[in-house]
Amino acid sequence: MESRSSLTEIVYIWYKNREFLYEDWSPWYQQLVSSEEAVTYSCAVKGHEHLRAPEVSVDSVTSTCFNVTYAKGRMCSYKQTSVDEPCSITYPREVYVQRTPAGSHVILTCHTSCLLTAHQTAYKGYKNRHAVESFSCAVKGLEDLRSAEVCIKGNNCWSVNYVSRRICASEGSSANISSEYSYPENQHLKSKFWYKIKRVGTKAVEKLTEDAGRVEYHENRENQHTLKIRNLNKNDSAEYIFRVITNEGGWKQSGFSVVKLTVTGLKVKFTPSAVVTEDQRVTLTCSTSCPLTDDTNYIWFFNSRPLTLTGSQNKHLILDPVNSLHAGNYSCAVKTQRDFTSPEEALTVQASGKSMAIINAVRLTVALLIVIPLLFHLWLSIWT
Repeated sequence: MESRSSLTEIVYIWYKNREFLYEDWSPWYQQLVSSEEAVTYSCAVKGHEHLRAPEVSVDSVTSTCFNVTYAKGRMCSYKQTSVDEPCSITYPREVYVQRTPAGSHVILTCHTSCLLTAHQTAYKGYKNRHAVESFSCAVKGLEDLRSAEVCIKGNNCWSVNYVSRRICASEGSSANISSEYSYPENQHLKSKFWYKIKRVGTKAVEKLTEDAGRVEYHENRENQHTLKIRNLNKNDSAEYIFRVITNEGGWKQSGFSVVKLTVTGLKVKFTPSAVVTEDQRVTLTCSTSCPLTDDTNYIWFFNSRPLTLTGSQNKHLILDPVNSLHAGNYSCAVKTQRDFTSPEEALTVQASGKSMAIINAVRLTVALLIVIPLLFHLWLSIWT
């Protein structure tokens, strides 16, 4: 879910099973959702909570597409279903243009990474405004997921594409934002720049230079340029855009997409809760506001001391069964940025009924061991 507003900084609120989950600058859900959980999700823009999006559940997730079910039929009005009838939609993860030479002309075909239902197979094409044109396309109704630009005549045109349009990184780490570009052969390259777009109050555009200290420019290979930002902080969460300029006065930046960088902090969450009973299963999650890569390694701390665990540590720490020795304060960090730990969160472990019976029995035994000698001593004193 994303708002169309571009004048103010947007804060998104997420709900799970109709209960408040969290809020953040990022429009992404904080975890990689699983179709194994029987849960529903929804979201809203802060300040407009009454305009909450229809609930959705995830039915399947693959490398090419994902399938979701909406609780309200209005999301599938093409079927003319009732408002209360649920409906399912398949979404592609990628849209791309296939360029096929055909004699004196070229055939451009818009494809998706997965087979879509009939209502989604209508495509929209886009072309740039330069004399030598490039094209991109999108599935109608899913215009935010637009393909990369493709030149009609090889690479002899203006185009700017991004290797990844959404990047999630943890505080203290580095982010590489890469662009692939082309320009007409009859022009000469003059300069390349990255710009940061921060949407606070009014739209503010900042030109990034290597003089900033944490910013580096890299030319990885021909026609690819990378912006590297080191020692990331929350203020680096913004949109980034690349522009290429030639000596002839021509210039190009992507007219339809930007790179959205989200810098996330960490937070420890307990499932089912932070107050549990002995012998329960407790899962601790090192939660982020956007999904880091799957191969990210984490480190866990218990009462400010690193936990020594076998194997590689991931974002989940499972205590099964939990006992009173597990009670205490927990925090986590990405292993490569261990100085940026999450705030400590307390886990309280209450004694179970069985444990209480044992404790009461021990107390009774101790009491008897104290009382019986006293009574015996009193009895001796009376009879002597």
